[in-house]
Amino acid sequence: MPFVPRLPRVSRRHRIRSRWGARLLTVGVGALAIPAASAVATPEIVLAAPISGPVHRTPAGGFEELMVPSSMGPVKVQVQWAKNGGGAALYLLDGLRARDDQNAWVINTNAMQQFENDDVTLVMPVGGQSSWYADWVSPSNTNGQKFTYRWETFLTKELPDFLAGYGVSRTDNAVAGLSMSGPAALRLAAFYPKQFKHASSFSGPLNLTAPGMPEAMRVMMLSAGQFNRDSLAPPWSPTWLRMDPFVFAPQLRGVPMYISAATGLPGEYDRPNSAGAVVDTFDAMWIESLAMVGTRALQARLSSLNIPAVYDFPVAGTHSWKYWEGELWKARPYILSALNT
Repeated sequence: MPFVPRLPRVSRRHRIRSRWGARLLTVGVGALAIPAASAVATPEIVLAAPISGPVHRTPAGGFEELMVPSSMGPVKVQVQWAKNGGGAALYLLDGLRARDDQNAWVINTNAMQQFENDDVTLVMPVGGQSSWYADWVSPSNTNGQKFTYRWETFLTKELPDFLAGYGVSRTDNAVAGLSMSGPAALRLAAFYPKQFKHASSFSGPLNLTAPGMPEAMRVMMLSAGQFNRDSLAPPWSPTWLRMDPFVFAPQLRGVPMYISAATGLPGEYDRPNSAGAVVDTFDAMWIESLAMVGTRALQARLSSLNIPAVYDFPVAGTHSWKYWEGELWKARPYILSALNT
């Protein structure tokens, strides 16, 4: 793989807090994913007050935070504007434990450095913990949520409409997701092909109707914000089936895709040096191996439909950010090609 700058590691306490354990998965799961943190130095941020009009506060290639109106209330979106002011954009979606202050692609990877010399705007929404980036049927009644998640509407209508005022195309976009957002990235490209010209999924649970997955998702979502899975969608309902790449696979015909998952065997970024680190690494191994199962299942499904995709199945690698950083670098040429940049 071409050289990708390595960034500093964070404390073990932060990593452990950011990762859910394999013991949640003993209910019997298909492939599922939750990002493990490996935070890096945060770039200098230009804080922006809510913006009511298309006014660039930073030059082309600069980093900015916007507050975007939505049916969920204002949503923070972090952007790195295209190097030369072009209209193409790459949406980078977060994982199950998405934070409310920053998108993890900003703080846990060198994604911005990877695209800093490309004429592509990086669009990194903040928030959406346990949302699966879907439109929910109701607010979660297990954590006092005051509004209904409407993330699909936000990503496909409200956000592109807002960014259009800044010269970002509504149609020349790509989308990438890891873990929880892997199936979301594929779903957005499948159902909104006029908006998204490429989709990447890294270590995503790509067979949500597999035996055990609805039950596993309930446990996952309760552990990440006390969200009620049934407020997302009743299992086996049309809304639930619409979220599953294995089910909507025929809709992916004609969509350029990059899909990856590793075996879960420890790799170059796994160097546990304490008992806690060993447990942490084991969790990441177990989760990634399950992601591999679901990803292979979708590969077989797409193959049966004669739908091509670019796949990467590293022989080593666990469920953590440094590996997703590397997968984004591998997907980058395919993303740029699809966007004609």
